[in-house]
Amino acid sequence: MRPLKNIDTVSHRVPSVWNYRLQRWMLTPAVRMTWRVFIPTMLLIGVSVFFLFEETRWVTVKHSLMDLRHSIEQSPEFMVKLVSVDGASDDVDHDIREILPIDLPMSSFDLDLENIRATIVGLDAVKDASVRIRPGGILQVNVNERVPVVVWRTSESLRLLDESGVAIAFLNSRTERPDLPLVAGEKADEHIDEALTIYASAAHLAHRIRGLVRVGERRWDVVLDRQQRILLPSDSPLQAFERVLALSEADNMLQRDISVIDMRISSRPTLRMSKQAREELWHIREINEVEQ
Repeated sequence: MRPLKNIDTVSHRVPSVWNYRLQRWMLTPAVRMTWRVFIPTMLLIGVSVFFLFEETRWVTVKHSLMDLRHSIEQSPEFMVKLVSVDGASDDVDHDIREILPIDLPMSSFDLDLENIRATIVGLDAVKDASVRIRPGGILQVNVNERVPVVVWRTSESLRLLDESGVAIAFLNSRTERPDLPLVAGEKADEHIDEALTIYASAAHLAHRIRGLVRVGERRWDVVLDRQQRILLPSDSPLQAFERVLALSEADNMLQRDISVIDMRISSRPTLRMSKQAREELWHIREINEVEQ
């Protein structure tokens, strides 16, 4: 018969309930993640903070990072050396290159593309623009230039306007752009679309029109050669002008000695004879009175 083992030895080899629970708890995902990731990370952060807490070490690290960044930014791959402008006339191209707030060569990291675009769009002749950096160190500028459609004469100057009435450039003389229609008067630039519509409807009379004058900032006068003038109303000026054209085609009204055709009251058009025609009429009346 075998002798019984020592009870203390047996109890020592059998794990206790608390030991078993501790081992199971250590095997849970949360605890394993804490020991493998969280605690090492916190230790690394603590050591880094302790290492960088000293000002001299922090300045050294900061300068090293700045030198690294500078060396990357100034590398040839990121340097912009040329400017290419597309969609602009020679004068606008010259103006753009003059006002660009950059001094090439320059690192692409130092270029503020939005500021460059805003500077270019600030030119009167530029309607819109896009700016980007092309491979090869080229700053590409694409320009949508304003197109002049009319010459605006003010008391001070001559200006080119686009279809929106935006001033593009100044002119020294009307002869510089004889191909464009002429408008004059205060606030005429705010009604360019209406003026162009009147010009477009002139048809066969277009060669006689010298210009449109904005009167009282509310209506147009059509100035013709032979010192003739058509006074249009503030409301529906196009319809009134077309009515004059119809009358002119019917009986050659504009070929007669008429200085003013007043259409401001549409229900009662008024004609004013030229000075020469009035003098001849008075002379005829005087002769008739003498003969009587």
